[in-house]
Amino acid sequence: MTTAEPPRRTAPALDWRLPGDPRPAAQVARMIRVDHAGEYGAKRIYEGQLAVLGRGPSGPTIRHMADQEARHLAAFERLVVERRVRPTALLPVWHVAGYALGAATALLGARAAMACTVAVEEVIDAHYRGQSAALGTAEPALRDQVEEFRAEELEHRDTALAAGATEAPAYPLLSTAIKVASRLAIRLSERI
Repeated sequence: MTTAEPPRRTAPALDWRLPGDPRPAAQVARMIRVDHAGEYGAKRIYEGQLAVLGRGPSGPTIRHMADQEARHLAAFERLVVERRVRPTALLPVWHVAGYALGAATALLGARAAMACTVAVEEVIDAHYRGQSAALGTAEPALRDQVEEFRAEELEHRDTALAAGATEAPAYPLLSTAIKVASRLAIRLSERI
């Protein structure tokens, strides 16, 4: 004789928390805050790159990516207002740091600027993938938006790879440094 298993509860991913974890609404607010900060930083990186390389052959490619980042930022700016999420207090830091990173890598050449894009987008891919999984079915509109933006970030990475990013001077070192800084920026922006 077999016994039937009790029905399993299929709950949104945000319902599963450990003691001490933030409530689902706080988790979503953190996601919106950090995504807003990240898209703001990305916009500034591309502005720095455009200041140096905007009139050169890579200018149209960088401008296309910058336009997409501006659209992503506008979406998160709307969510910050609609959901009454406090933006990170670090926006002034990201304003300067993003532009400096973009300009500095562009001064090293178009391939270094593309190496910056690859490094940032690989970190953002993992970040957005984790958010999408955490959102589950709890926030389908936000999850879909994150997935849409993730696809465009991957497009940026692939474009940068095709433009010779891995041929940048000291690519492994440059890539690692930018990835570490990007991960740190994510952690700080979630909380501050």
